[in-house]
Formats: sequence, structure tokens, C-alpha cells
Amino acid sequence: MPDRKLCDIINEILDSYTVDEGINHLQGPNLPSREAVEEIIIDIINVVFPGYYEKLELTREEIRLYVWEKIIAVYHSLSAEIAKSLKTAQPPVPESDEQIMYRAVEATVTFLSRIPYVRDMLYGDVQAAYEGDPAAKSLDEIIVSYPGLFAITVYRVAHELFHLNIPFIPRIMTEFAHSKTGIDIHPGAHIGKNFFIDHGTGIVIGETTGIGENVRIYQGVTLGALSFRKDADGRIMKGGKRHPTIEDNVVIYAGATILGGETVVGKNSIIGGNVWLLKSVPPDTTITHQPPKLAYKETDSKSSNDVYMYYI
Repeated sequence: MPDRKLCDIINEILDSYTVDEGINHLQGPNLPSREAVEEIIIDIINVVFPGYYEKLELTREEIRLYVWEKIIAVYHSLSAEIAKSLKTAQPPVPESDEQIMYRAVEATVTFLSRIPYVRDMLYGDVQAAYEGDPAAKSLDEIIVSYPGLFAITVYRVAHELFHLNIPFIPRIMTEFAHSKTGIDIHPGAHIGKNFFIDHGTGIVIGETTGIGENVRIYQGVTLGALSFRKDADGRIMKGGKRHPTIEDNVVIYAGATILGGETVVGKNSIIGGNVWLLKSVPPDTTITHQPPKLAYKETDSKSSNDVYMYYI
């Protein structure tokens, strides 16, 4: 009896594959492996921050061989995963396997050449965290333990691949960081130097967000879209500037929500906690949420039924 039921269940599942084409990937090229992409990002982080995450001590005498091994491993693995991405997202005129592999190798080499730049940007991010967090005891503590820096690191790596027009992989990378930290940064966002995320849980930074230099963001902040353009059939249209622009030296405190592609927060401004912002803010402005009235209850000690309310 159970065997017959299981057979019926399996047949129903198989029948669904002929209908639900949108959630099947059958008889097509392999998609990039999430596991492989996660291994790649960890190898890159080890190159960016050598000596911080390995179980064994790493000395200056060993660093040349170490970097050679990591970069060669990333080169082979990343080029293979990029080739899968390009093959899946074929251009209007299909390319041969040789053409796709050539483009994958070329993109991988270009990406690897950007690692010194990524390290330079991350150095500024680490310094910003140290200077912006009174609880930070050292740069080492920030690198090995701060979730905000981990999310920023993965974003800066993924951002380079995003601007090489590599499908799938940049988003897999940032969603890996999202799953680890609760910080959701789209790889397409533009983020300037010395970026600091404090605490971080629940932060959302959308694809077309622009963030200047020396910006600090606290937990629960959303830099999102206000509305979406729709076509004649009511379907959401892709592309376009949908997310806000945050200029230099801005601080955004916990729980603030800033929405809209035309919304600009001017430089040197402060956005207070829980602010809901849909309009642009001029430079050197402080925006705060209207504080709520707090209700206090007191019970008369002589009679537990008498309750007094007062507000401040």
C-alpha cells in the first residue's frame, strides 16, 4: 500500500515538471554552483585579509606561495562558474563553448586585477569602523568579528563582478553574506570609501542606491524603492533609478527608512532613528522622528484597583 501511494506521489511530481516550466531547469546548461561560489568568496576573503581566517599561522615567508595557491584556485573555479553563467544567459546570437570560455577567462583575469583596489577600499572601511565605534578595541577585532565588515567585503567583491556583467554570481555572493549577517546589500549598489555598518542586522540596500564617502548606517535601515513603473499589462518594469542617493558624511540611525529614486540625502546630514523619509533632504540637515508620548501607570498601594495614568 505505501509503495503504491509513493508511486502516485512521484508520478504527480513528475507530471508537474511538464507544466511549471518557470521553476524547472531541465535539459539546459548547468547553473553556477552556490557551493562553489561560496568557496570562491571565502578564498578571496583570505587573500584580501591574509592571516585572519586560516586555522594555521601564516608568516611573511609563506605569503607568496599562499597567495599563488589561492589565486590559481580562484582563477580556475571562478572562470568555470562564470562560463556556466554566460552559457545560461546567452546573448541573442548564441556563442560557441570556446567563445564563452574565452569571455569567462577574460572576465576572471579582469576581476583578479581589481583585488588590490578592493583591498584599498576595505582598508578604509576597517578604519571607518574603528573610528566610528567606541567599542572597537583594534582593527584585528573588526576584521575577524564584525558582521558589517563581512557584508561590505562580500559586497565589494560582488560589485566588481556585477560591473563586468556577470550573471547570477554577484547575487549569489551577496545573498551568502545576507544569510550570514542579516545584511542585504545588492551588488549593483554604488558605495563610496570609508563605509561603516554598525550592528547591521536588518539593513537593506537596494540595487540602484548611491552612497557617498564616510557614510555610517545602523541596524534596521532600509534604502529602498518607493514605487515601481509598470507596463500596459500592469507588470513591473525592470531597470531605472529606484533607490535613494546618500551623499558624503551622512549618518543614518537605526530603523530609518529612506525610499525613492529621486530622494537625495545631502552631505553632512543626520537621519534619526525610525524616520520615514520620502523626500530629499538638503545638506547639513538633521531629521528626527517626533518622539511618542509615553504612558506610565501607577497603582495606589492602598487599593490595587486604582490606576493613575500620566504622560511625559
